[in-house]
Amino acid sequence: MSAEEKSLNFIEQIIEQDLKDGLPNEKLRFRFPPEPNGYLHIGHASAIALNFGLGEDYDAPVNLRFDDTNPAKEEQEFVDSIKRDVSWLGYKWAEERYASDYFQQLYDWAVEFIKNGKAYVDSQSSEAMAEQKGTPTTPGTDSPFRNRSVEENLDLFERMKNGEFPDGTHILRAKIDMKSTNMLMRDPIMYRILHKHHHRTGNDWCIYPMYDWAHGESDYLEQISHSFCTLEFLPHRELYDWFLDQIYDSEKIRPKQREFARRNLSHTVVSKRKLMQLVSEKYVSGWDDPRMSTISGLRRRGYTAAALRNFANGIGIAKRDNLIDVSLLEFYIREDLNKIAPRVMAVLDPVKLVLTNYSPSDTEWLTAENNQEDANAGFREIPFSQTLFIERDDFMEQVSGKFLRLTLGGEVRLKNAYIIKAESVVKDSDGNIVEIHATYDKESLSGSGTEASLRKVPATLHWVSAKHAIEAEIRLYDRLFTDEAPDSYKEKNFLDFVNPNSLKIVTGYVEPSLKEARIEDKFQFQRMGYFTVDADSTAEKLVFNKTVGLRDTWAEQGKKEENIINNSLKELNKYFKVETREERLAIESAIADNLAGVSSFSLLQNSLKKNINNNKSSLLFSNFLLKYSKLHPADVNSETLQKLYTMSLRSESPFVRYQSILNLKSDVENLNLFQEQLSEMKTREKDSQVLELL
Repeated sequence: MSAEEKSLNFIEQIIEQDLKDGLPNEKLRFRFPPEPNGYLHIGHASAIALNFGLGEDYDAPVNLRFDDTNPAKEEQEFVDSIKRDVSWLGYKWAEERYASDYFQQLYDWAVEFIKNGKAYVDSQSSEAMAEQKGTPTTPGTDSPFRNRSVEENLDLFERMKNGEFPDGTHILRAKIDMKSTNMLMRDPIMYRILHKHHHRTGNDWCIYPMYDWAHGESDYLEQISHSFCTLEFLPHRELYDWFLDQIYDSEKIRPKQREFARRNLSHTVVSKRKLMQLVSEKYVSGWDDPRMSTISGLRRRGYTAAALRNFANGIGIAKRDNLIDVSLLEFYIREDLNKIAPRVMAVLDPVKLVLTNYSPSDTEWLTAENNQEDANAGFREIPFSQTLFIERDDFMEQVSGKFLRLTLGGEVRLKNAYIIKAESVVKDSDGNIVEIHATYDKESLSGSGTEASLRKVPATLHWVSAKHAIEAEIRLYDRLFTDEAPDSYKEKNFLDFVNPNSLKIVTGYVEPSLKEARIEDKFQFQRMGYFTVDADSTAEKLVFNKTVGLRDTWAEQGKKEENIINNSLKELNKYFKVETREERLAIESAIADNLAGVSSFSLLQNSLKKNINNNKSSLLFSNFLLKYSKLHPADVNSETLQKLYTMSLRSESPFVRYQSILNLKSDVENLNLFQEQLSEMKTREKDSQVLELL
């Protein structure tokens, strides 16, 4: 690879510089090192694409190494799922390795550390150790056990290994520098006692190496040339290098740790702890629930490996953490499925359509194109009969506004079939429409070339033949969280943002060509979106998962809510210009109704913060947000909230002061903090309404 061939990211630039500085190309080796304590998620997909992508670009081996140093949380189930996910994404590893492969070597090196005065056994409690470690601004103090003799340390460490002590009684620490400005260098833990069964080594060990000790040494043992990890490990690099300094043989490759930014995805969480919480507390059905951000969940939902790889490569590698909108991921799956998914017809909310001038005994087999994006996809035959199912919302008895689908007296085309005209409806005792009666124009068959077939009608509807259709369970999945960053608010629990409408199950009807559909087969339900056959599907009962809609309805909703905020601010300017109280109340009422309809927590938060300034309209708007939107005082950072109250109470506008006092009176916690300021206001307030409220 060379800079002339393509634009290099900073990771590739590092590798290219190392090659220029003399590193032989054949010595390049990378690794993907997951801990087997959960299922891989979309964030891991980027790391997988990075490391295995580098392997492909440089024709270098890539190891799959499991950092299995914590038997309390690791299971074979997770090992198997990780291997399955990496393979499904289309990557092959050179060697399957485990940190546990090196337990004996790591132990032997630790013994040498002790002999060389570079490690000691500490017997303090965890609380005492935390206290003596200091803070980022104050140095730590030495452990009382730091100067134990080599002989005592060797004896205790061997007895730790032999299982003579209970968990937590002793640890092995590296002896580095308790005054280091990097707190990770203040005698970090190398080993702890854990009487736990390990998924590979069983009960052979009672002590287990810490990640910082095992990771770099595992890289060294495997002769990994470049060890790439996310930015939170940047402070660990100094420790990574210190450990290598103690064992490094200049005849061998010395691994180099470098860091890249996380690519967080909106409307999801990727913390394994939080994903586990979603599973254990039954917010989802399991790790592979199609709403989860896990690779197995995305696969079950219908995402393709190609879409995930394209997404990972598309967002690239950066040096700063940022939030990627999930709509970008949805773009990549739409793009891929548009090319490969056969077009079929399915009706999810059916109502009967009876063609009164079509013989009830007749069935026609009409020709339909499978995928106009794929010339090789061919055609299929679909049955057409007197009684069909169409979508309930494709018909309106009484037209209101701009409705271009089927109405009484109106015409539409049925996809791949005929033009029809609605004549009448049949209703049940509750007034619900159960049948639509229509006539068809037998000369208007699609593609026939007749004059009637060329007539222009307002819309084309999808349909299925009632007597041929197959009943299916349709799982309509949506985003699991209503907020773009559900775990980013200190004042809120991420579970507060779980979308109550993230799954809706309906019974629909699909065309008979889907009878032989197999698990993970993917289709475009025309006009509805992309769907895949779920793992719960059987020969007797088809189950489909909605992968993604044909358009981004969340973006549309987001723009609508942004417009509500902007228009409300504009309306608020009138508030200060009108003459009467009644006019102000009317403006306030309209704004209140609009703000109550904004569901985006982040939009509300940002709007509140943005409008805390000396402008009276902005301050009043922020106060209205607290009063009328889904945002409550408890949801707002205390510093931000107190700034709003302080500036509002000092505002030149009595309307702002009045609304701020109203909000304070419903916010008991902050009301106490502002009692002195409110008391002072009583002595100088000139507005009678504000004074009465005080």
